[in-house]
Amino acid sequence: MNRELIIDSRASEVDIVLLEDKLLVELHKEKTNNNYAVGDVYLGRVKKIMPGLNAAFVDVGYEKDAFLHYLDLGPQIRSLNKYVRIALDGKSNPLKLDSFHLDPDIEKTGKITQVLATGAQILVQIAKEPISTKGPRISSEVSFAGRYLVLVPFSNRISVSQKIRSSEERNRLKRLIQSIKPNNYGVIIRTVAENKKVAELDSDLRSLVEKWEKTTVKLFEAKAPVKIISEIDRTSALLRDLLNESFNNVHVNDATLFEEIKIYINTIAPQKLDIVKLYKGKVPIFETFGVDKQIKGLFGKTVTIKSGVYLIIEHTEAMHVIDVNSGHRVNKENTQEENAMAVNLEAAAEIARQLRLRDMGGIIVVDFIDMHDGKNRRELYQRLMDEMARDHAKHTILPPSKFGLVQITRQRVRPEMNIEILESCPVCEGTGKSKPSIILVDEIENNLKYLLLDQNEKSISVAVHPFIFAYLTKGLISIRRKWAWKYKKPVTIESMANYHMLEYKFFNKNHDEIKI
Repeated sequence: MNRELIIDSRASEVDIVLLEDKLLVELHKEKTNNNYAVGDVYLGRVKKIMPGLNAAFVDVGYEKDAFLHYLDLGPQIRSLNKYVRIALDGKSNPLKLDSFHLDPDIEKTGKITQVLATGAQILVQIAKEPISTKGPRISSEVSFAGRYLVLVPFSNRISVSQKIRSSEERNRLKRLIQSIKPNNYGVIIRTVAENKKVAELDSDLRSLVEKWEKTTVKLFEAKAPVKIISEIDRTSALLRDLLNESFNNVHVNDATLFEEIKIYINTIAPQKLDIVKLYKGKVPIFETFGVDKQIKGLFGKTVTIKSGVYLIIEHTEAMHVIDVNSGHRVNKENTQEENAMAVNLEAAAEIARQLRLRDMGGIIVVDFIDMHDGKNRRELYQRLMDEMARDHAKHTILPPSKFGLVQITRQRVRPEMNIEILESCPVCEGTGKSKPSIILVDEIENNLKYLLLDQNEKSISVAVHPFIFAYLTKGLISIRRKWAWKYKKPVTIESMANYHMLEYKFFNKNHDEIKI
């Protein structure tokens, strides 16, 4: 599969697009001033304990307090709190975690009042960004993700991704990590670590340990609420998680970001350094790679698939609902069951793509076209499972119910991607009313007079809709000729098929647009 990453960097935002075989499958918008991104580590202060919820609200500097449930504390919360208290005193050198004495794990069925108290300072990590009216969701089980490994301080457990099936490979990786990891550091071995050499794993582990040590240094004499360390930006995180042999190109339009990405790729995959390319074209980068057109067609309530099948996507407060419609895709030679099956299989691929693209989370209910054959329902379920296998978000899919509904739950850690594709009418600007067309020609002439006489332009070109072009240029003594004689300067009229009826623009002799 051909994978390309297109990055459009602007002053306030970086837009990151993932293309698979030229098809848009993921769109990420990263605000350059986003202070509450998943993975960021904060020193927070407990504002309120809620025994009924077995949770606490923690001030991390956001307008709404962050939510911390007892189950998100992590088994080694007592060790973490003791470590943080010592660090905050600032009376000793940075503590080495490998020689730190760990307290016993807390009970899974315990109470939050046994662990936290109002006013206490606590080290937490953003687990879910602020969404809608809610503050961030946080965890005190701090972890740092690398290319091959995830480091979990205050633990000695080694676990392996379930996607690594080979028992021999799982045992090999466990033995390797056990031999190189420091004491009091837990490690989760990621899927991409399969068949990797010890040198690569050791390098990744060292960089993660170094990141934790930087965190501990910043703790000294810190005062909550304050950010301690940031997760790498979304661009680097995507590269870290997605970069593999099928990743062909990374196109970026910003020279600074281009150099940063090259440095990052050189550390994780030097052999892929030449895939990074700096885009210098005058046309916007998303337009060059056909991204803008795909965005316009894929976001919105109705999504049409090439064959005529279309989806209706509705969003409610509690869930997302997707309705599958056959449109005009009907083969008269097939039975109703066969037609329904063909439509549903095609829709399944697009639905999996839409979930990734919009980053839809929570409960999703899909209303496929009814099928009576159990074999067909099982095949549809398997197709949906296969299509969703490339989705990195945690998800669960239930088989079709007897009503033909498929229920999906998908992890959501960031606000859903929602792009408004409907545009205000350029004629009425959304008011439903437009200027009287009878005065359009007078309006054009008044502006023309101002440019030719008051601004002393040598010549003017006027671009208008083809109907207006015909009106201004018809006949031997046309309106255009009258203007040229009247103002004693050349006036050119251009026909623009993509203009709306009452739109017009002026251009100088260099064909630069003149703003009125």
